[in-house]
Parts: sequence; structure tokens; C-alpha cells
Amino acid sequence: MKGFLGTWASFSADLNLVIQIAMGVALLVGAFLARAKRYTAHGICQAAVLILNVPMIALVMLPSLNTRVLPKLPSHFWKQTYVIATVHGSLGAIAEVMGLYILLVAGTDFLPRAWRFQRWKLWMRIELILWWIVLFSGFGIYYVWYVAPRPR
Repeated sequence: MKGFLGTWASFSADLNLVIQIAMGVALLVGAFLARAKRYTAHGICQAAVLILNVPMIALVMLPSLNTRVLPKLPSHFWKQTYVIATVHGSLGAIAEVMGLYILLVAGTDFLPRAWRFQRWKLWMRIELILWWIVLFSGFGIYYVWYVAPRPR
């Protein structure tokens, strides 16, 4: 099925791009909620984005990585497309796991006290910055795969 953004992308790739942009904006809204000391709204906003990202990873990003990147990675590792996709996937996995850890620490009593961090702002700011790095590398992947002129 052809996408709706007028590129070579599929519908699912276009939809994922739009959803990722919306989630990036929602993360910034959540950060502003924290600055306004609206911590419950902040937590709900950030947790919703984090949890919504799980099916996007499972249904769109992992299948794409498994079919487009991993089979060709050993012989094409230094090509721009594969470097960006590998960095994106690696940092994305770190960002998602770190976000889930922050959610467990901040939103539950599930983890033992010894496993909890104390410097909330630092870890949440690192997560937000990492998420935006992953988002921009995702834009790079989208551009290289679907927008950049193709050789004839």
C-alpha cells in the first residue's frame, strides 16, 4: 500500500513518522508540565508516549529493521543508510528501556529501593534528549530510504 505523504514510503512508514512526531511533541508538553509542577499530568503524558511507542516499535520498526537492515548489515555496515539505521535502532532500544526503567522508578513501588535513582531531573532530561536524538535519526532514515532521489 502506498503512503500518504507523497514519498516512496509505505502507509505504515508514513503513519509511524506522523505518530513519532506527535509523540515527540507530547514529550515536550510533558516536560513543560513538569516545569509547571503538574507532576501527575506530566507522568500520565510521558507514560502514555512511552507505552504507545511499544506497539510502534513491534509492528513497524522491528520488522523494517529485520527485513531491510540486519540481513545486509555485515556487508553494508559503512553505507550511510545502514549506519543511520543501526545507530537509530541501538539508541532507540536504549531510550525505550531507559524510559521503562524511569516509569518503574517514578510510577511504581515495584523496584527495590537500592535500584532506584535519586536525581530525577537529570535522568528524565537525559531520556528526553536521547528520545529526540532517536527521533531525528529516524527522520534521517525516512529521508534516506523514502525521500532522497533514487539512482536510475
